Parts: sequence; C-alpha cells; structure tokens
Amino acid sequence: MDRRILNQSAGKESKPSQASARAACAGKPASHHGAAKSPCASPGARIRVLVADDHPVVRKGLALCLSSQPEFELVGEARDGKEALDLARQLAPDVVLMDLNMPRLSGLAATESLQKELPRTKVLLLSTHNSAECVLRVLRSGARGYVLKEAPAEEIVQAIQRVQGGEVYFSPRVAHVAMNHFVRRSAGTGAPELSNRERDILTGIAEGLSNKEIACRLDIGTRTVETHRERLMRKLNIHSVAGLTKFAILNGMIPFPEMVLAEVAA
Repeated sequence: MDRRILNQSAGKESKPSQASARAACAGKPASHHGAAKSPCASPGARIRVLVADDHPVVRKGLALCLSSQPEFELVGEARDGKEALDLARQLAPDVVLMDLNMPRLSGLAATESLQKELPRTKVLLLSTHNSAECVLRVLRSGARGYVLKEAPAEEIVQAIQRVQGGEVYFSPRVAHVAMNHFVRRSAGTGAPELSNRERDILTGIAEGLSNKEIACRLDIGTRTVETHRERLMRKLNIHSVAGLTKFAILNGMIPFPEMVLAEVAA
C-alpha cells in the first residue's frame, strides 16, 4: 500500500492528510461499516470486498483506494477478526482483505473459520511480516494470497483481482522467503516445524496467557496445554517463557510490541 496512506513503524502509524490520500488514490472513502448485502452478482458485476484492519488509518486508507476503483464494491469494514467474521457471514463478500494480526480473533483464525463456513469467499491477508513461519501459516490457513503492507496500491488491486479470478497471489518478497525456506528444509536446515496446535499454544504463551486461558481459547483441557508446552520446549530447545516469546516474535506469530524490540534485537 502507498506509504502516504499506510505509514507504520513497529505498531505505530502516522495519519495521512486528506490531500495526500486523495493524491495517492482518487476517490471517496466508504461511509458504511457493514453495508446491506447486495443482490446476487452477475458475471460482469464488481468484486465485492470486505476490509478488516484494527488500525483506523490503515483501514480507511484501504477503503479509500478500493472505493476509487470502478471494478470494486466496498461492502463493509471490520475493526477486528471477530467483527470481520460476523460481517462476512452477513454480507458474503467475494474477497476479504484482512490484516494478519488483529484483536479478539487473529486474521489467520478468522480465515480458517471463513474457509469452513464460506468456501466461496476468498481471503487476501495483509501484514508487515514476511518470515518463513508466518508465510507457512498463511498457506495452511486457506488464504488465497498474502500481501505486504508496504506494497503499492496497484499491487493490492492486482492481488484482489487475481484471487477473485481463482489464482493465488503472494508479494514477490513473500514468495522469495517461502522459496528460501523450502530450499533450506530440503537441505536439512531450519527450525523444527510445528503443528497447528503447537503454534496456537505457542502464540498464547507469547501473548502472556496462562495455561488455563489458552485451554479456554482453544477449547481443550489445561493438562493438554501443559503437555504441548513441555513438548514445545523440548522440540525448540527453549526452556523459558521469554525464549518462547522471542521465538514467536521473530517468526511472525505475534506483532512486534515496542517494549520487546530491544530484547528481541539483543
């Protein structure tokens, strides 16, 4: 996305002026936060898009750009993964343009639910992360594409068009990271691969949740969480919560909070 609209650094964003937003993408921002569902689409109909991002400036910037494109119809905006899932159920959009890391429900978790409930809706994920672990999780979630937030508006438009046309789309840098990962794995190097359950539990640990809270989130027993936690530490050869948190951050499982940037870099 054009840096004049999406200007972020370590979780911070600087609000673009209306003039710069108009200069980057001529058009009007959508005024709806979950519009009424449109009639059944015809072959020549516009692509119906739902935007989900917890950062207001980013979300409005995306809405502004998409609204200026004649081939798109912006049907709604969501502030977190839970709201994105609820709106998608109501509106049945063609494409959901979704941030990877959001409160209440992550973009990955929302994507997995959408693929089960609305298999015709394609999900295109957005993130600042391009680690191999993050890319692999996106692939496993069922998303049809992954675009870096630094991408220009033209790339995001092209990505939406391609996933709606039945293709997959990954930003060039993301595709490069994925290819390098597979090459390293074939050579017998790289970090141990984690199961989906291990990733979910590791994410909970890194977010500071207790075993009981992780069990409640994943609807499993507390003892099951403890068992997976012990296996994680053995598999990764990491024996502290701080170490597990650092591993999760460096591999794109959770955002980079400012308070831990110095520690992670150490």
